[in-house]
Amino acid sequence: MVDSKPKNHNYWRPLAWCCLIIAFVLFNTKDFWIEFIPSSSVKATPGSLEDSQEYKNLLDLQKAFIRNAKTIKPSVVSVNKVKELIEKSSWYDPHNSDSKPWYAMIRNWFAQNLKSKRFSVENVGSGIILDSDGYILTNYHVVEKLDRILIKLSDGKEYFAKLLGYDTYTDLAVLKISTLRRLPEPEFGQSSKLNVGEWVMAIGNPYGLEGTVTVGVISGTGRTDLGISHFENFIQTDASINPGNSGGPLINLDGQIVGINTAVAAIGSGVGFAIPVEMALKVGDQLIHKGSVDRGWLGIGIQNMTPELANTFNLDKPDGVLVNSVESKTPAQFGGMLRGDIIIQFDSKIISSLKYFQKLVADTTIGKVVPIKILRDGHEKILQVKIGKMNS
Repeated sequence: MVDSKPKNHNYWRPLAWCCLIIAFVLFNTKDFWIEFIPSSSVKATPGSLEDSQEYKNLLDLQKAFIRNAKTIKPSVVSVNKVKELIEKSSWYDPHNSDSKPWYAMIRNWFAQNLKSKRFSVENVGSGIILDSDGYILTNYHVVEKLDRILIKLSDGKEYFAKLLGYDTYTDLAVLKISTLRRLPEPEFGQSSKLNVGEWVMAIGNPYGLEGTVTVGVISGTGRTDLGISHFENFIQTDASINPGNSGGPLINLDGQIVGINTAVAAIGSGVGFAIPVEMALKVGDQLIHKGSVDRGWLGIGIQNMTPELANTFNLDKPDGVLVNSVESKTPAQFGGMLRGDIIIQFDSKIISSLKYFQKLVADTTIGKVVPIKILRDGHEKILQVKIGKMNS
């Protein structure tokens, strides 16, 4: 007997389960679909990344880097070492040098003076154009042992340079090139206003790669006791500074030069140092007009006061600097200073460290009579000392 009642196959249940499984898979792989779909086909909606303030701030920062690189690069030069390649003459001379006929001497003169000379050029550092007249500031260690210096501008033009003067105490030097062109002048800022964490850029020619730009932040200011130069007050940055960057500019976000890149620490990567621009410009100006730098001088040897020394001299705290030697016929000797004196004030300024005292003396006008307060045998005394001139 055949049952005529239609059978109930329940097709909807498997279909429903399939739909649920597909939905679950799509939901958990949404990242794949976001990357798969071209970004150009997705329109930005209100509240997306492109409309966020953080994204706009990043774009503004990027534009500042690009603007500053374009503005400052023309003022950054490549400092190069030039060496003449000596070539042996291809002419055979059967005569010895003591008995040459007149025609051989004339021929040799023409060969030596009229033949084209060949040179090798090697990048050794960077420099900054100080003004449109062709004065260039760089580090002294960049040009210290160079007989001939070739300056290459950002547009590829090359000029031989003359060393006008140098200062070993700050590791700075000034070069001069002669050109009828008016060279681009950069804008200088104030390193005294820099803050730790502030964005900066370094431009130079590391490893001969001209116009290289690196970005970082100010890692510290007023760094001393690094053994780089005599007068130290360095800006520390993590912007990459490599061989060839020396003498190039450190720039703030306003496109102003705030330092002269000088050295990278051997203690590790990401630790570079720059000379504050105020010091660099002051030294550069004197080198241009005098060829040397005038600094105050006392003629004494000094050392920092340590807690042990303070205890030896029965002092409550280790303030001031200790005089450990006095040279003969110097301003200090003429002023009555003795070995063992403790200098606690210079020109009414309290002495907080050895480096600070050295800077105060160096910055004092030559010939000025300065009151210096000392401690001698536990008693305070004021000496009147006429400042002399330090030999640069």
